[in-house]
Amino acid sequence: MPSIRNGHVSGHEQASLTNYVAYQTKGQDCIGSLDFKSENIQPLAYASGTRLTNLYEVIEVGDENIIAAGDAISLQDVKLLPPIAGRDVLCVGKNYAEHAEEFHSSGFDSSDKVATPTHPVIFTKRFTSIIASGEEIYPHPGFTDSLDYEGEIGLIVGKAGFRISEADAMAHVWGYTIINDMTARERQRDHKQFYIGKSPDTFCPMGPVAVPAHKLDKVLRVQTTINGEKRQDATTESLIFSIPFLIKTLSEGQTLQPGDVLATGTPAGVGIGKVPPIYLDPGDRISISVTGLSTLSNRIASKSSPPCVIDNSTKSIHGTSGLTTINGKPLYCIMKGSASSPPILFIHGLGGSSESFAPLISTLQLETSHSLHILDLEGHGQSPTRAMSTLSIRSFVADASDLIDRHHPNVDNDGWTIIAHSMGCYVALRLAAATPSRISKIILLGPPPVPLPAAVAQANHARAALVREKGMRGIVDAVSTAGTSQRTKDSNQLGLAAVRLSLLGQEPEGYANGCTGLATATEAVDVEGIAARVCIVTGAEDRVSTPEACERLKGCLKNAADVIVLEGVGHWHLYEDPGATAATAAAVRMALKYIGHLI
Repeated sequence: MPSIRNGHVSGHEQASLTNYVAYQTKGQDCIGSLDFKSENIQPLAYASGTRLTNLYEVIEVGDENIIAAGDAISLQDVKLLPPIAGRDVLCVGKNYAEHAEEFHSSGFDSSDKVATPTHPVIFTKRFTSIIASGEEIYPHPGFTDSLDYEGEIGLIVGKAGFRISEADAMAHVWGYTIINDMTARERQRDHKQFYIGKSPDTFCPMGPVAVPAHKLDKVLRVQTTINGEKRQDATTESLIFSIPFLIKTLSEGQTLQPGDVLATGTPAGVGIGKVPPIYLDPGDRISISVTGLSTLSNRIASKSSPPCVIDNSTKSIHGTSGLTTINGKPLYCIMKGSASSPPILFIHGLGGSSESFAPLISTLQLETSHSLHILDLEGHGQSPTRAMSTLSIRSFVADASDLIDRHHPNVDNDGWTIIAHSMGCYVALRLAAATPSRISKIILLGPPPVPLPAAVAQANHARAALVREKGMRGIVDAVSTAGTSQRTKDSNQLGLAAVRLSLLGQEPEGYANGCTGLATATEAVDVEGIAARVCIVTGAEDRVSTPEACERLKGCLKNAADVIVLEGVGHWHLYEDPGATAATAAAVRMALKYIGHLI
């Protein structure tokens, strides 16, 4: 990225943290204040300490409710974003007299028969054209041969208003940023309007900062250079239609909203104003400086470069920071132990997460002897889900299979071990049935009936609806009570709390999708054809995985050990009490010995 200081126009010095800059670090959108001299960013937060994520929040909360949060970071260590995005940009054409004349004389002006407009010329630029300072501008070969620049001051609305008077207009201005109103001149001419020629991808560079109006001079100067040569230089005193008049005009029939951006027009000196016209070529650098706003600088990309693609993934409920792409989706997966050791895959149940296995892993010290792969199923724990993603046992199997392919596709020993709990047991069994050569050992903790009874599937659909209506608190009492033993409820409130916390920690929509995914377990599984050695562990008071149901499952398997039943334990074996944890660990140790991993 070029230096922010290049081409900086002197103005007010900002002593406070109001050089607002949007940036991305570790997959998260953040707001900070940029020091123009050091090019360091001071991260900012609400007074509560919660990090700010966009300029809309800054506008709403006000400077006085914003604090510094943590140490400053270098601009070079983050991805710079446009200061504000997500909405089309309002624009004003022909708002400097000399530019209006040069544009009218160029032969490209199809908007009017006279040079100086009698009313403001208003158009919009598509929000998908917005890019940050430092990003490349795609020249769109085949679309335009007359690529031109327009350095402008961008006004940012701070207060909503309808039919705002000129006298009150400045009270609705939050602040300013810099905009390059890139234009395909022949498209602007041929379509006899501005939108198509001004809205191609990357045609609205914006930034690098946004600064409140009260921190800036009343008169702002805009200067544009191309490859270091000054082309434009004017101030807001030269506007044909003043900022208050523009606000009055725009609000006469529509309500302006906080965060709306208005590009106020460009002065003389654009490419079509030259004789002959001088258009931009790949490699050209456009630098636009405004008093107190530093410099917006972008280079024209080569014609072979792909255009910038707008990516909104980090604006979803769950970002992708710290996640691993598995089966084409971001999932949370942690790996422990030596990669060369025998691999174990842990698959939790509905309402569980990768943390469910922490007591077991610690007690058995599995990291010292195995390569551990601990996955949060989609929609659970820290793994997000998408509205377009339909969860099912088969989708969970596909994710687990891809994880295996990525990490140990060809193990030197006799295959993978899977330790699964509850719903995860369906995933383990189906995976073993589908890929018998890869899965050689399975430990099932509390496996539900195989296949899932239709009545239970219907109950899961009902639970999903209840969660969507009332959130996790709508089901936590019933699920935690039914899933734990009487001993846990009577004498181990800590264990019961652990179960409740596991449930309450789930994102409601992810859990609801998990319920409907579990309901697909009504499909038959060829358990008789599973060659893997299997051990089954359940609780004596497990209503989901009764000892009788486990015995029936054992009878269908080729290589199954005797079912291990834990007394005084329900369905949440590892949470219910320290004794149960030790007992479960002992049972798993016994199971591992049976299936060939002596510990």
